[in-house]
Amino acid sequence: MQIIAVRREHVRRIGLLLLLVVALVMYRLRYVPWNLHEPQRGTYNFKEDLDLQAYLKLANDLDLWVILRPGPYICSEWDLGGLPSWLLRDKNMKLRTTYSGFTDAVDAFFDVLIPKVASFQYTEGGPIIAVQVENEYGGYDKDEKYMGYVQEALLSRGIVELLMTSDNKDGLSKGSIAGALPTINFQKLDSGLSLLKNLKPGKPKMVMEYWSGWFDHWGGNHHIFQEGILNTIAALLNEGVSINLYMFHGGTNFGFMNGAQDFGTFIADVTSYDYDAPLSEAGDCTKKYFGIQELYSKYLEKELSEQPTQMHKSEYNTIRPKEYIPLWEVLRQLEKPIESERPINMENLPINNGSGQAYGYTLYNTVITSGGVLRSEQNVRDRAQVFVDGRSIGFLDYKFVELTIPDATGKRNLSLLVENRGRVNYGDKLDDQRKGLVGDIFLDKEPLKGFTIYPLEMKTSFIESFSALQLNPIPDKPTFPAFFYGILHVESLPYDTFIKLKGWEKGVVFVNGMNLGRYWDIGPQQTLYLPAPWIQHGSNEIIIFEESIAGKTVEFVNRPDLGQTQHV
Repeated sequence: MQIIAVRREHVRRIGLLLLLVVALVMYRLRYVPWNLHEPQRGTYNFKEDLDLQAYLKLANDLDLWVILRPGPYICSEWDLGGLPSWLLRDKNMKLRTTYSGFTDAVDAFFDVLIPKVASFQYTEGGPIIAVQVENEYGGYDKDEKYMGYVQEALLSRGIVELLMTSDNKDGLSKGSIAGALPTINFQKLDSGLSLLKNLKPGKPKMVMEYWSGWFDHWGGNHHIFQEGILNTIAALLNEGVSINLYMFHGGTNFGFMNGAQDFGTFIADVTSYDYDAPLSEAGDCTKKYFGIQELYSKYLEKELSEQPTQMHKSEYNTIRPKEYIPLWEVLRQLEKPIESERPINMENLPINNGSGQAYGYTLYNTVITSGGVLRSEQNVRDRAQVFVDGRSIGFLDYKFVELTIPDATGKRNLSLLVENRGRVNYGDKLDDQRKGLVGDIFLDKEPLKGFTIYPLEMKTSFIESFSALQLNPIPDKPTFPAFFYGILHVESLPYDTFIKLKGWEKGVVFVNGMNLGRYWDIGPQQTLYLPAPWIQHGSNEIIIFEESIAGKTVEFVNRPDLGQTQHV
């Protein structure tokens, strides 16, 4: 779910509609996706940083309006667009349609979600002035009855405020529905003005998402968007159009939450969601922020506010990990592995109370008695490191689908460590996002059989279990993959910082047991944002899961490096 909060002084009521009249909108975005609120089917989490009601109370206390975007699909470059992966246990699943397997799950979730927010509507004295019906459905358009279903799901559970839709390009005509105000999403002025002409006359005109930047994917460049942004905003303001900046504040795909795209080629998003937003990933005001602030002040004919000071960032002492434990030694700490004659994809593994594995890695072990050509048949999702008797011999992914296994006599252990790099969050391939090994793997012409499967979700409880393990001094030639252990000592008040992993190749960083996110030396991202609330005074445990090549040190720097830039 995406929540947009806007200042009340910029809003007035017109009949039954709530129109953002000044079009100068200051807001905060907060995603509250279904996959985090119902991580296992029938198990809900609305606590701590997922406390939606606390957020709505805070918005009300700060005199903000809220536009609620409850999904069930949110996109937002988030894993599976915010839909929970356990939906894919159903082999016939048709996401974002009126297929009963999907609507039954949505109904159960909305039965829990909507009562939590209904009392925060404007008519009840709360901050919610409008609610969005799904998200950009016109670009999907798989079921003509679906938008009506979602609309009724909201109305029947007590939503009475203005309903809205949002879409872009050709999806504007396909994604709207009677009874909901259509709004548009775009970046470049020409396309935006064209979309505005398609809106019905006599209705409020609103840009739900004016894309102030863009996201990045591994192996690409860091996208920036500067040219023409102020002219576009000014042109919209002059037309009396209301604007939400998406994103106004950049963010972070902590843990394994990043999404991916697949329009013929699979590409996964990086951990940073800085987005080249006016407020950076770490909350710093950028040149873009000050430019927009100056523009807005001209329309208000007054200074908006004093320029805020940048928040302090710390450059902590570099640490040198001295202990580690190979993955192969960690396996005995796991619950009993799963035995299966054929591979089982992540989502259908019999774990998590019948909800399967959602994120992380899965290790598939079997025994071979010969060499030959290992063929993935495109059944590796998304990347597998292949081992023979614990020695890495290469990788299988979407591009590399064959790998030669050297001949040898006797039985040998063949292992495939398969990484879920993130599920597609937008487009027609949502139903095809099962991860792990999704079918047979062949050695020459014979399918491999007799698997022992280890789910490696790398939850906090798993990382914390290392305290019971005997860690080893790091040798000159470590065994990979492995977990490398270090301690960051913070003797002052904790401040934001950025982790730089020079010399490390690819893996995941954990701070005090929590999954900070992925890193990969192919970039563009070269540092990981570590916010102050993740750091504690005193000792902080830093664990790095490295797949292939370990560096000697871990640096903590006071500025980000998001890689070589590319103009959108």
